[in-house]
Amino acid sequence: MPKLMEVIDYLDESGDTLVARVPADDSCEVKWGAQLTVRESQAAVFFRDGKAVTAFRPGRYVLKTQNIPVLTKWVTSFGYGPRSPFRAEVYFVGTKLMHGLKWGTRQPIIFRDAELHAVRLRSFGTFSIKVVKPVLFLNRMAGTQGLFTTDEITDYLRSILTSRLMDVFGTVVKSVFDLPQYYDELAAALKARVADDFAAAGLELVDFLIEAITPPEEVQKMIDERSSMAAIGDMNTFMQFKAAKSLQDAAQNGGEMGGMLGAGAGLGFGMMMPQMMSQSFGMQPTAPQAAMPAGAAVPANTEAAAAAPPVADPFELLGKLKGLLDLGAITAEEYETKKADLLSRM
Repeated sequence: MPKLMEVIDYLDESGDTLVARVPADDSCEVKWGAQLTVRESQAAVFFRDGKAVTAFRPGRYVLKTQNIPVLTKWVTSFGYGPRSPFRAEVYFVGTKLMHGLKWGTRQPIIFRDAELHAVRLRSFGTFSIKVVKPVLFLNRMAGTQGLFTTDEITDYLRSILTSRLMDVFGTVVKSVFDLPQYYDELAAALKARVADDFAAAGLELVDFLIEAITPPEEVQKMIDERSSMAAIGDMNTFMQFKAAKSLQDAAQNGGEMGGMLGAGAGLGFGMMMPQMMSQSFGMQPTAPQAAMPAGAAVPANTEAAAAAPPVADPFELLGKLKGLLDLGAITAEEYETKKADLLSRM
């Protein structure tokens, strides 16, 4: 025995259904007196004779159509065949928050940077939407599809988001070096920018999150180098520290100084070597000359002695020479040669 009354409802098992039509086939013959149940997070749009009559919110409703059970079917079968000419169907529209939708730039965004000029940027993240005007969304986006899911609309929404993102970049960010601190400002500016685009489709952009904005690899290296320079601080102080550290390492490792210089650890020591050598082998000033009577003639040999550099103490030079040998700054052959030269002066 055919059922005389209908119970119409819809359960979304997938969780991503935006629109579902009942009945699912093309019969579209909802009977008079059908009981419609709309659950929370749903809206039901009742179509009769091809027009949206009303949108029902959560609750139970009784539908009125021209399809009177048994009678209408028997009367219309003589002129229209087995299908009723009085079309009626219900479209369930999901109004819950559709979250975790992905977005990303398919092509790099050309950004005019204040410091680096034109830079190519890529970005990606997530967003959430919600249907706020079921009739408008159904007529504009879903149409007469029997089933409409988020996968079928995300491509359209991504294109809106990425195109508007290019507009707001230049108004919020001036340099890629400042990008991380502007993620929230960019997201807020984009939500305001696309509000009209989403509203025209009966949607609301609830959340828009930027997970990353990535410049090309070469630009990332420049950002890392700039961060390293900022961490160093005063360059002169840093070089003095490196030189002192190199001297300490040289003293601990003895004759391995050459290897350390090759590895770069003795850079500061290498910069100080000329000054150390000149101090070690230079001439020391002698005691000042005794005062001479006024008007006395200065002997010629005195002037020559004043012009000639003073002679350093050979014993002091030998001690400094031994210190350089212990540090590994000179070889044993150089030490012996210079030692013989100093001994010959004694």
